[in-house]
Amino acid sequence: MTDKGALTARELALDMLIEILERGSFCHIVERQALSKYQYLPKKDRALAARITEGVVERLLSVDYAINRVSKTKTDKMKPVIRNILRMGAYQILYMDRIPDSAACNEAVKLAVKRRFAGLKGFVNGVLRSVAREKEELVFPDEETRLSIPPWLLSMWRQELGEEEALAVAEAMLKERPTCVRCNQDKENVGEIIKSLASQGVQITRLPDFDDILYIRNYDYLEALDAFSKGWIQVQDVSSSLVCRAAAPKKGDFVLDVCGAPGGKSLHMADLLKGTGMVEARDLTFQKVALIEENISRSGFSNIRAKVWDALEPDEEMKGQADIVLADLPCSGLGIIGRKPDIKYRMTREGCQELSDLQKEILSVVWEYVKSGGTLVYSTCTISRAENQENLEWFLREFPFETVDISGRVGGVFEEKTAKMGYLQLLPGRHPSDGFFLAVLKRKQE
Repeated sequence: MTDKGALTARELALDMLIEILERGSFCHIVERQALSKYQYLPKKDRALAARITEGVVERLLSVDYAINRVSKTKTDKMKPVIRNILRMGAYQILYMDRIPDSAACNEAVKLAVKRRFAGLKGFVNGVLRSVAREKEELVFPDEETRLSIPPWLLSMWRQELGEEEALAVAEAMLKERPTCVRCNQDKENVGEIIKSLASQGVQITRLPDFDDILYIRNYDYLEALDAFSKGWIQVQDVSSSLVCRAAAPKKGDFVLDVCGAPGGKSLHMADLLKGTGMVEARDLTFQKVALIEENISRSGFSNIRAKVWDALEPDEEMKGQADIVLADLPCSGLGIIGRKPDIKYRMTREGCQELSDLQKEILSVVWEYVKSGGTLVYSTCTISRAENQENLEWFLREFPFETVDISGRVGGVFEEKTAKMGYLQLLPGRHPSDGFFLAVLKRKQE
């Protein structure tokens, strides 16, 4: 990273993009660490850096196409610094209306000079001015390029969802979205939480049928919000919160969350149990469990604990002990591309199948923890039949479970015909949420 005193928003964006696109680091981790490190920068500068970084990653195929149309040297042959300076400039020209094209070009040239590529400033200027000059006539060759989505993925969604739904999902994932938080009503009522957020200038939107869900915008950073530091709110997409609603816990239940980090569903369960019963949240590593413990500490709930445990490792003492087992398993993450855009470039069709197999391995172990007559909730944050509907069908063939009619448990806006069959596949564009799958299953009485 560059010297503190001289750092600009665009330099910060460039550094983040090189880390993500050239070194393969995860977008959300790079952004969180960089924006935390450079918190001394004005809010508008950090916001601009974040917008450019996220925008270039999510529109990468479109931006590269626009550059390659006008440049003799193609992006894959350019020096990494120049390649990413051009991507930033092209993104601003094509997708950021408030930034004049001339400013995008000039700032890119300055950045090239500052990063010791003064000899290429004419090239940078020429390419970006050509992008600006031709942007009105720019027509992408196909939907994959226009929506910046790998061909294999759009092809899979077309096959599984149909043409119209597949394109609607891909479009929705490119739209800016607010942060979704769930209110811990056991700690404070929603009215007071809203007052606290509003007093700090936060813009709030409500969701019908969901008193405890808020969409928030226009805040600096989460940790600065009193409602967050006091444990009144927890970042959790509404789709994830449906898991606990659909499970319908009763007071006194023992709930086991087998892949619990960072703890959103476990905390929601503890909240719904109103101080009764116990939730045990497990995950594979000490680092992941530390995240759960940090959230438990902030929430103040006493009916929840965390434990390091590999979900693939059978736990003899846990067999038949849980009223509810939450199995939110490792998945391809294709439902959360709108929040983690680099996923679409990392994942492959083969990767989806490998994860489907891993999910089967875990389910083959954890089903035994459910009491006779108890509930298993299987969920993923993806849109892939191999990981979702096909795994559900496999599980019902292999183990002594039956589906539960969850009609009426999840709120009108998420109601689907499949709820009667015990499962939901949520889709961005159709639902106001991430892409998400959940199935509620009951262990047959023995």
